[in-house]
Amino acid sequence: MRSLWFFLINEKIVFHMYQISVPLLKFKRKIMIELSVNKFRANIKNFVDKAIEEHQVIRINRRSGKDFIVISAEDWECEQETLFVLRNNSLISQVAESLVTYQKNSGYKPTQEHLDEINRI
Repeated sequence: MRSLWFFLINEKIVFHMYQISVPLLKFKRKIMIELSVNKFRANIKNFVDKAIEEHQVIRINRRSGKDFIVISAEDWECEQETLFVLRNNSLISQVAESLVTYQKNSGYKPTQEHLDEINRI
Protein backbone atom coordinates (compact mmCIF):
# COMPACT_ATOMS: atom_id res chain seq x y z
CA MET A 1 0.00 0.00 0.00
CA ARG A 2 1.45 3.36 -1.03
CA SER A 3 1.25 6.11 1.49
CA LEU A 4 0.01 9.56 0.62
CA TRP A 5 1.78 12.51 2.12
CA PHE A 6 1.33 16.19 1.59
CA PHE A 7 2.84 19.44 2.71
CA LEU A 8 2.14 23.16 2.50
CA ILE A 9 3.88 25.50 0.07
CA ASN A 10 2.75 29.09 -0.35
CA GLU A 11 -0.67 28.35 1.14
CA LYS A 12 -1.24 25.37 -1.17
CA ILE A 13 -1.56 21.74 -0.20
CA VAL A 14 0.84 19.71 -2.31
CA PHE A 15 0.01 16.01 -2.64
CA HIS A 16 3.34 14.31 -3.27
CA MET A 17 2.02 11.07 -4.75
CA TYR A 18 0.04 12.89 -7.45
CA GLN A 19 2.30 15.91 -7.84
CA ILE A 20 -0.59 18.33 -7.68
CA SER A 21 -1.24 21.34 -5.53
CA VAL A 22 -4.59 22.54 -4.26
CA PRO A 23 -5.27 25.99 -2.78
CA LEU A 24 -5.38 25.82 0.99
CA LEU A 25 -8.82 26.64 2.32
CA LYS A 26 -8.89 29.57 4.68
CA PHE A 27 -10.80 28.78 7.82
CA LYS A 28 -12.47 31.33 10.03
CA ARG A 29 -11.09 29.45 13.01
CA LYS A 30 -8.86 31.51 15.26
CA ILE A 31 -5.66 30.33 16.90
CA MET A 32 -6.28 27.72 19.58
CA ILE A 33 -7.17 28.97 23.05
CA GLU A 34 -5.09 27.39 25.82
CA LEU A 35 -6.07 27.50 29.46
CA SER A 36 -5.90 25.56 32.69
CA VAL A 37 -8.50 23.03 33.66
CA ASN A 38 -9.51 25.27 36.58
CA LYS A 39 -10.22 28.25 34.30
CA PHE A 40 -12.11 25.97 31.92
CA ARG A 41 -14.18 24.49 34.76
CA ALA A 42 -15.04 27.98 36.08
CA ASN A 43 -16.30 29.14 32.66
CA ILE A 44 -17.30 25.90 30.97
CA LYS A 45 -20.49 27.24 29.38
CA ASN A 46 -18.71 30.22 27.82
CA PHE A 47 -15.93 28.05 26.39
CA VAL A 48 -18.34 25.43 25.06
CA ASP A 49 -20.34 28.22 23.39
CA LYS A 50 -17.12 29.52 21.78
CA ALA A 51 -16.33 26.03 20.50
CA ILE A 52 -19.81 25.62 19.01
CA GLU A 53 -20.69 29.10 17.78
CA GLU A 54 -17.25 30.46 16.82
CA HIS A 55 -15.69 27.11 15.80
CA GLN A 56 -12.96 27.80 18.33
CA VAL A 57 -10.56 25.01 19.33
CA ILE A 58 -9.74 24.98 23.04
CA ARG A 59 -6.80 23.16 24.61
CA ILE A 60 -7.17 22.42 28.30
CA ASN A 61 -3.86 22.03 30.16
CA ARG A 62 -3.77 19.67 33.12
CA ARG A 63 -1.09 19.51 35.80
CA SER A 64 -0.52 15.85 34.97
CA GLY A 65 0.44 16.87 31.44
CA LYS A 66 -2.44 14.92 29.90
CA ASP A 67 -4.10 17.80 28.06
CA PHE A 68 -7.34 17.55 26.11
CA ILE A 69 -9.02 19.44 23.30
CA VAL A 70 -12.58 20.79 23.11
CA ILE A 71 -14.13 21.27 19.67
CA SER A 72 -17.72 21.27 18.47
CA ALA A 73 -19.26 18.05 17.18
CA GLU A 74 -19.71 19.70 13.77
CA ASP A 75 -16.01 20.58 13.57
CA TRP A 76 -15.01 17.09 14.74
CA GLU A 77 -17.15 15.50 12.02
CA CYS A 78 -15.55 17.77 9.40
CA GLU A 79 -12.08 16.80 10.63
CA GLN A 80 -13.00 13.10 10.47
CA GLU A 81 -14.31 13.48 6.92
CA THR A 82 -11.11 15.26 5.88
CA LEU A 83 -8.97 12.52 7.40
CA PHE A 84 -11.05 9.87 5.63
CA VAL A 85 -10.58 11.58 2.28
CA LEU A 86 -6.84 12.06 2.78
CA ARG A 87 -6.39 8.37 3.71
CA ASN A 88 -8.38 7.13 0.72
CA ASN A 89 -5.92 6.87 -2.19
CA SER A 90 -8.69 6.13 -4.68
CA LEU A 91 -10.63 9.22 -3.68
CA ILE A 92 -7.50 11.42 -3.75
CA SER A 93 -6.77 10.05 -7.22
CA GLN A 94 -10.25 11.07 -8.37
CA VAL A 95 -9.74 14.55 -6.90
CA ALA A 96 -6.40 14.83 -8.71
CA GLU A 97 -7.96 13.76 -12.02
CA SER A 98 -10.85 16.18 -11.54
CA LEU A 99 -8.43 19.00 -10.78
CA VAL A 100 -6.52 18.34 -14.01
CA THR A 101 -9.70 18.35 -16.12
CA TYR A 102 -10.87 21.50 -14.33
CA GLN A 103 -7.57 23.28 -15.03
CA LYS A 104 -7.78 22.26 -18.71
CA ASN A 105 -11.45 23.30 -18.82
CA SER A 106 -12.31 19.86 -20.15
CA GLY A 107 -14.21 16.90 -18.81
CA TYR A 108 -17.87 16.46 -18.07
CA LYS A 109 -20.09 19.46 -18.67
CA PRO A 110 -23.66 18.94 -17.52
CA THR A 111 -26.53 19.98 -19.73
CA GLN A 112 -28.96 22.62 -18.54
CA GLU A 113 -31.47 19.82 -17.95
CA HIS A 114 -29.04 18.05 -15.61
CA LEU A 115 -28.30 21.28 -13.77
CA ASP A 116 -32.01 21.95 -13.32
CA GLU A 117 -32.48 18.43 -11.98
CA ILE A 118 -29.61 18.86 -9.51
CA ASN A 119 -30.94 22.22 -8.35
CA ARG A 120 -34.38 20.72 -7.65
CA ILE A 121 -32.92 18.33 -5.06
